[in-house]
Amino acid sequence: MNSTHEVFNQPAPLADYNLFETNRPLRDTLKFNAPQLQVAPLQELGVTIGSAEMQTHARLANVHTPELHTHDRFGRRIDEVEFHPSYHVLMSAAVGAGLHGTPWAGTSASPHVLRAAGFMLFTELEPSMLCPISMSYAVTPALRSNAAVYADWGPKLTSLWYDPALKSFKDKPGVTMGMGMTEKQGGSDVRANTTKAVRDGSDAWGERYAITGHKWFFSAPMCDAFLVLAQAEAGLSCFFLPRVLPDGTRNAIHIQRLKDKLGNKANASSEVEFHGASAWLVGEEGRGIPQILEMGTMTRLDCALGTSGLMRQALSIAINHASQRNAFGKPLIEQPLMKNVLADLALESEASTALAIRLARAFDHPDDEHERLMARLLTPVAKFWICKRGSHFAQEAMECLGGNGYVEEGGEGIMARVYREMPLNSIWEGAGNIMALDLLRGLRKGDAVAALTKELAPARGQHAALDRLADALPARIEAMASEVEARRLAQDVALAVQASLLAQTAPPAVVGAFCASRLGGDWGNAFGTLGAGTDFDSIIQRAQPR
Repeated sequence: MNSTHEVFNQPAPLADYNLFETNRPLRDTLKFNAPQLQVAPLQELGVTIGSAEMQTHARLANVHTPELHTHDRFGRRIDEVEFHPSYHVLMSAAVGAGLHGTPWAGTSASPHVLRAAGFMLFTELEPSMLCPISMSYAVTPALRSNAAVYADWGPKLTSLWYDPALKSFKDKPGVTMGMGMTEKQGGSDVRANTTKAVRDGSDAWGERYAITGHKWFFSAPMCDAFLVLAQAEAGLSCFFLPRVLPDGTRNAIHIQRLKDKLGNKANASSEVEFHGASAWLVGEEGRGIPQILEMGTMTRLDCALGTSGLMRQALSIAINHASQRNAFGKPLIEQPLMKNVLADLALESEASTALAIRLARAFDHPDDEHERLMARLLTPVAKFWICKRGSHFAQEAMECLGGNGYVEEGGEGIMARVYREMPLNSIWEGAGNIMALDLLRGLRKGDAVAALTKELAPARGQHAALDRLADALPARIEAMASEVEARRLAQDVALAVQASLLAQTAPPAVVGAFCASRLGGDWGNAFGTLGAGTDFDSIIQRAQPR
């Protein structure tokens, strides 16, 4: 035997495919939520981000992580983060696809749904660099509270051009923005913030302040500007803080260090100090909390979208592997236990996609009272439940690949990156308890029971388990006086809405298996425990990425 290294029974990587065209659950939920939507941009994006070339850029942006340079070689303070060129290729693609501020320009039908689908697809390629994309999306409407700043910056926040240079906004075709809220002593309790804002005159952008303090998590510090919270005379307030001042000089934002994170490697998350940095009031003094809540709603939507995209990517890699890998005499995908696991993951992925896109639809109809209430209720619900499921989902999908899934090399090395990324969306912009508490607050905004009843009505009669849950929810909502069961309520609202949506968009095999397992109790405590009567083949075939 002269050759000892003949490679066989190893699957070809999942590359050079159209992520949108092959995602039937996403296409079906788009038809349901936005029937007039023109999907040509998504078709084009699906081809681009499914290419092996773009996958290489995603890998390189994560291997060659951002580097902080606080000073130049002459000792001057510069506070710059250097990225690998592949990072900028990815950013250009995301901005060019309109995944940042473009929905606020209102130039297409269902702009938030279109953007949501694109964001979900792009997450399958590389999620971490989408942080500044998501924040630019979130801050755009809040910035309108300072009309002068918005007049100058708004058009460039919706531009399809990405320019990474650190220079005046006047010299750039497009800009990105971030947020600075969290401080080391407060975390989610932003009311405990200590950063101070002192009046420093006024100019064309309105009331100007000098900001002194710190931020413990300051993601994407190379953005062109940020909305930050600081304590002014009237209380916690929101401020617009640019990296480069109108006169071309750099603002007093000092980057202390970059965070060494579990995942999210291509994105630079930093700790910063403000040393009398110039900023302009956005909205009213003392009204910082309402401003941050408005922005948080948008970023929480993106957490649900992002996790749904990561689920789809993990599922696609698992199915691709199992379709080509043989074990015990036949392909893995034909093994009964593997069928159960893959079908169970497919149900979770499709349900998450349906709920996330349904939430995005609500933002396309802000003047509709029902949609307004659903946005208020489903934002914490979707963020809580979808993101909570992500880590378990990624672990099970990784296990489908065996040891190959645990190795960060080659096509299937994407799975390890997905696994490390999954916990972030559950933590970022409010962890599980914060979402559960936010749901309780949302239940006091309008007639939540009537809104939820209306939402579930079209699926009544489709499955007995769904009917039982829908019947029980109103009384549980009205009786909810204690925080201790808020997480369970968030879970059950999510499951009820997911089941209702699947009943209107998915084949009977998917609807029946989801309701029987998630709502009817015919399920174990791990993925791959669906009942024997499940139509595994139909569910897996619907989820095939090829």
